[in-house]
Amino acid sequence: MHRTIFDTPGVNRVFRALSAAILRLSGWKVEGRLPADVGKCVVIAAPHTSNWDLPYTLMVAFVLDLRIYWMGKWQISRPPFGGLMRWLGGIAVRRETSNNLVAEAAQALVDADGPVQLIVPPEGTRSKVRYWKTGFYYIALQARVPIVLAYLDYTRKVGGVGPVFHPTGDIDRDMVTIKAFYANIRGRHADQFDAQA
Repeated sequence: MHRTIFDTPGVNRVFRALSAAILRLSGWKVEGRLPADVGKCVVIAAPHTSNWDLPYTLMVAFVLDLRIYWMGKWQISRPPFGGLMRWLGGIAVRRETSNNLVAEAAQALVDADGPVQLIVPPEGTRSKVRYWKTGFYYIALQARVPIVLAYLDYTRKVGGVGPVFHPTGDIDRDMVTIKAFYANIRGRHADQFDAQA
């Protein structure tokens, strides 16, 4: 995994304090804490309905002292902001040509030194979708790491991490449990997110 702002010591401390101040001044609260025994994991980022999700997610990650990487459309790698997005933890993905994306992401988690949290939005887009993508589940399963249920609830102005879920391999049963957690969480554009999709 490439070096990011989250593992740049002095800069990380500054942004952690700045993020805490911005969230507090804008009325947001941060809930939860990643358990000490969960170093590597896949983090569900839901609901994902707005471009504002990225800055809020980054600020919540700073406050929680996480070392995150996040998947985004390949366009995030283009100039003039490609280098910045990469430094912020972005991993550019071409979904239409990434046949081995799940296997590559799982192997990157296994090979990573130290703690790392890979954020994957299950909808795969900010637009309304009919079904959740299951890549996050299979990445966790192949890497043998847990799934952390993270959220941004714009109604309550709360972001954070919820339960840690260990995939069993029975995706149908597991997805019912995972989606139930998100039933009452509202994104910025609540009509674009359906936890039952």
